[in-house]
Amino acid sequence: MLSDTVEYALRAVAFLTSKMPEAQTTPQIALATKVPESYLSKVLQALGRAGIGHSKRGVGGGMTLAKNPDTLSILEVVNAVDPIKRITSCPLELKSHGVRLCPLHKRLDQAYEMVEQAFAKTTLSEILNEPSESTPLCELKKKS
Repeated sequence: MLSDTVEYALRAVAFLTSKMPEAQTTPQIALATKVPESYLSKVLQALGRAGIGHSKRGVGGGMTLAKNPDTLSILEVVNAVDPIKRITSCPLELKSHGVRLCPLHKRLDQAYEMVEQAFAKTTLSEILNEPSESTPLCELKKKS
């Protein structure tokens, strides 16, 4: 249901959060998150356009998180790179259905809506601070 692009973006913002306020280069982020560097560049550009990331050129440059992880929702990250596609009309383009969804597509759209609502209520900080034996999304070194 969620694309690799979304997964990569979530890994990147999780890593950037762990390194705040220091800027991280694309190669550093790619290595830590196991995301192909060329693909990651596109993801980081999308995060920058959405105001989630901030890039700085030159010595000491790189990408930083531009939003507070306490208020940055998972849905914001998803929407920045590959929004969830809701079903508003018959995907089969059946003229008899038009904009009236059949029971199957209505249920599918309701599931997408529930995912959107759950992601909208969940912040990056909540995910990263939730007690767990494993660290979400990438190998993060805890700040001391």
